[in-house]
Amino acid sequence: MLEPVNHSAEPAPEKINLLELAPAKLIDWFVSIGEKPFRATQILKWIHQLGVTDFEQMSNISKDLRAKLASLAYVEPPKVLKQWDSADGTRKFLFEVAGGSAVETVFIPDGERGTLCVSSQVGCSLDCSFCATGKQGFNRDLTVAEIIGQVFVAAQSFGQLQPKGPRKVTNVVFMGMGEPLLNFDNVVDAINLMMDDNCYGISKRRVTVSTSGVVPALDRLGQFTDACLAISLHAPNDELRNTLVPINRKYPIAELLASAKRYIEGLPDTHRKMTIEYTLIDHVNDRPEHAHQLVELLRDVPVKINLIPFNPFKLSNYKRVSNNALHRFKNILMEAGYTTTVRTTRGDDIDAACGQLAGSVNDRTRRAQRHRAKVDTEAVKILPLDSLS
Repeated sequence: MLEPVNHSAEPAPEKINLLELAPAKLIDWFVSIGEKPFRATQILKWIHQLGVTDFEQMSNISKDLRAKLASLAYVEPPKVLKQWDSADGTRKFLFEVAGGSAVETVFIPDGERGTLCVSSQVGCSLDCSFCATGKQGFNRDLTVAEIIGQVFVAAQSFGQLQPKGPRKVTNVVFMGMGEPLLNFDNVVDAINLMMDDNCYGISKRRVTVSTSGVVPALDRLGQFTDACLAISLHAPNDELRNTLVPINRKYPIAELLASAKRYIEGLPDTHRKMTIEYTLIDHVNDRPEHAHQLVELLRDVPVKINLIPFNPFKLSNYKRVSNNALHRFKNILMEAGYTTTVRTTRGDDIDAACGQLAGSVNDRTRRAQRHRAKVDTEAVKILPLDSLS
């Protein structure tokens, strides 16, 4: 005999991916299910320091709590669709994310330093003319789990998430796919997980947020983190930058640098400098006059400058800067007293070099519409409308 259907029964609660929860939010979640706050610390260590995703393997947690966690939650990083390893030691991951798109993450080894370049969005709405990601269009923001999951997977791939495992991922930079400050809340939560001593314990000087210039969000950033800051400048004047970095039409260079200075000056350590990222493109922004303009532009800004030779990709007609032009540009900056480095091209044999990340982004035909919506309205979600005038 069939049992009668109880239409008044409460639906089962949807399980939560614990990778979604920054430390403070995980404490709140444990309290909400009737557990002590210290359980959050235990879970953070199991997941982010030991790479354990099965509650049954968390041996210092009672059997009853393990069963309770299994009924309410799970731990699941994004799936790796493919991994490439470059001849120079660079490793690139292609991650599947919800909705059928894919994003890319790159690990770059350099002696004792291992830098992970993470993505923050599926595609990018800003459409910088020299970047492959923007040509793929924009789909959506990544979740916290999809951002911190990139760190989790990379660290696990090197055996870092094992007792006494090697410390491979020492630095994280938000320089992958997407504009981090247009995914503000999720990026901040992911940063908190990266820096927390119960998770990855990465120093504030080793986590860098790179922005193309979302000024309202940058003005807010200092309230939530003291991570390092990089500005994707790429031009020494508004006329040229309007072409290379279209968001400059809304937030021109003077506004961007003023906001960046406020962020740096608000940090507790007074000796920090921002990084100016400048992609050098043959006969576009690599002339001596551009270098001299940059010298004057940054005269009163606490900066170090990172020059990035343009890395060609199929959808661009730009060409890589010549070595002579690169060294001439660098010398002008150094003679003016600026600390200037040249980013070594790494992983270009697997399309992992700066500006080459494209992933696989759905809904490309809606890119122009979404670009306008992102640039013009996303900041409204961060600050009141009258603050954008």
